[in-house]
Amino acid sequence: MMSVNVAQYFGKGISPKQFMDGMEKNQDVFRTAFEQFTWDNPEDRAFFESLNFRDDLRVLILAADWCGDVARNVPVVFRVMETAGIEPEVFILEQHLDFMDQFLTMGGRSVPVVIVADTGGHVLGKWGPRPAHVQKYMVEFKQENPDREAPDYQDKLAATRQNILKAYGEGYEVHAVIVRELRELMSGF
Repeated sequence: MMSVNVAQYFGKGISPKQFMDGMEKNQDVFRTAFEQFTWDNPEDRAFFESLNFRDDLRVLILAADWCGDVARNVPVVFRVMETAGIEPEVFILEQHLDFMDQFLTMGGRSVPVVIVADTGGHVLGKWGPRPAHVQKYMVEFKQENPDREAPDYQDKLAATRQNILKAYGEGYEVHAVIVRELRELMSGF
């Protein structure tokens, strides 16, 4: 998929538990989402269980505890990878800017970014920073507002963030969407 090789980062991240224990912001939101996770679709669960027999996949996650998208999405990624028998490595954005800058979203440092690689470090695919139906609002905003210095930029950004929150919905319905997108991504390899 991408020509980026991430092998030099293997073994340099922290575990999901270390990330959760070290959170200074959004820890309650994160832990609640982690604890509330359930499988909506038995076929999705069976797919990720089937990955337990593979030892050729690595998952690296760029994240930051201050980010609301991380608090909403990464607990699902952690649970899915737990079921798949894959221990992801987490990289704190501010501590790994060189790594982050290889995975920009529309030119910006958006987290989370979930990177799936083979054992040689070749990137097979990536997911993030949000489910597609949520991310579309930010894509539209960036396309329509290229000038960050425009007087109404911050107001429009605030409105976009409200649309993003609405798109996430109430409760944890979005978890099933994240699971489906991760399954689609990982079904290809």
